[in-house]
Amino acid sequence: MEAKLVSLGVETFKIALMLALPSLLVGMLVGLAVSIFQATTQINEMTLSFIPKIVAVVIVIIFTMPWMLNEMIDFSTSVFNLIPSFVE
Repeated sequence: MEAKLVSLGVETFKIALMLALPSLLVGMLVGLAVSIFQATTQINEMTLSFIPKIVAVVIVIIFTMPWMLNEMIDFSTSVFNLIPSFVE
């Protein structure tokens, strides 16, 4: 029983990381590009680093939403199918 719970916890962390990874990677890459741009032009404005990251992350979330939704539905279905095995 404990092994099943630990396995479920590991799977939960895996799915959370897998769903967050595209947004985090794009935010990091856009932040790096904006930082390089700011360093070369010596423009140090806070909104210049904040707004492009937000826009890029929102665009990535919009494009990956069907995949994210399918992954969450598959995971939720597998968790609901596991419920009878936890009730013994």
